[in-house]
Formats: sequence, structure tokens, C-alpha cells
Amino acid sequence: MFVELIATIVAGIACAGLVMLLNISTGRRLPKWMMPVAAGLGMIGMTISNEYTWYARTAERLPEGLEVAMTVDEQGWLRPWTQLWPYTKRFVALDVATARAHQDLPDQKLADLYFFGRWSPVNQAPMLFDCAGGRAALLIDGADFAADGTVSNADWQAMGADDPILALACKG
Repeated sequence: MFVELIATIVAGIACAGLVMLLNISTGRRLPKWMMPVAAGLGMIGMTISNEYTWYARTAERLPEGLEVAMTVDEQGWLRPWTQLWPYTKRFVALDVATARAHQDLPDQKLADLYFFGRWSPVNQAPMLFDCAGGRAALLIDGADFAADGTVSNADWQAMGADDPILALACKG
């Protein structure tokens, strides 16, 4: 966040500097308001660029074994350009490298989900997937595992057959 703030300020100074050089080269014929307007437009442009490139930069730096399962695009009326070109504000990554299954219940997979959001800390939660039943349960509320791999006290939620998180967890 701090680096993006510095980049935005530098972009404003750079745009104002370009207008200043253009003004000097034209014999100071440009209106005085051009420099602050150029600085403001440069800062707005840098902010928009950071919004649209956040997802690609973050997903690119994911450690090996984490795969993006789902993205959430954002549109807002305060940013009218997002009505035409929404940007990714949140995404969910699944840790496929450490996903595991009990030998007696191969259709159930246990994996960690990581929730990434713009301007938000990364959250992690273990989730149990029932691939045959098309359902999943977050294991943050104290589910109990028996020796045979069965789970009690799990709050199972039905997931659609086309759910990208379930598909990624159950593949392979």
C-alpha cells in the first residue's frame, strides 16, 4: 500500500514535469492550470492502473501449490469505467499441494483455502470437500474427526456441480 502511494505521487510529479517541459519548450504559452491538471490526471491514471493490475501481480507471486480457484470482479458507479471493464477485487486460492484425503474416504478431500482481497489481509481456512456428494464444510467451528475419517459436527453446504472451488479440489 505504501509503495503504491509513493508510485502515485511520483506519477503526478512526472506528469507535472512533462507539462512544465512542454511549457518551457513552447515559450510559456500554456495556461497555468495545465500543470496541476496533468499531475492530477497522472495520479488518477496510476491509481486506476494499480487497481487493474493488482490481481495479476498478486496471482503471479503465489507460492507453488496454490492455484486460483475463483475470482470476484467489481463494478461501481463511483468508478464509471468499471461498468465497461470490471476489475478483480478478490480471489480464492486453493492449496492443492497439501490437499489430502483419508484412505477410507477417498471422495472426501481436505484442503486449505486462502482468501485474498484488495486492501485486505489474507485469510486462511481449512475446508472439507465431499466430491461424490457435491458439498463442502468449513472446518473453523470445531468439527471432529473419527479414526475412520468420518467427520461429525461439520456444517455441510451444498455446492453446484459447476462450482470452481469444488472442481479444483476434486480434480486428480
